[in-house]
Amino acid sequence: MVPGGGLWGMLTALALQSGLGPLASPVGILAVLILLAGIILVGRFLLSMAWRLVIIGIIVVGTLYILGLLGFGLGIF
Repeated sequence: MVPGGGLWGMLTALALQSGLGPLASPVGILAVLILLAGIILVGRFLLSMAWRLVIIGIIVVGTLYILGLLGFGLGIF
């Protein structure tokens, strides 16, 4: 029988045996989840910025392409 009993005790014992060390405690798990949430929030911000840059790039290159087709030579391409 696992000390502490129940599912939580079994999971804690399994985590300690697998070499997770301090991450096996509830505080360690909470810290990892908070860190993961921070990484996800920063990633979402950077991805939204990247999408805006891609859309702006498509608009600029498309506009230059159409102007080039119409005969306006901008000397860029």
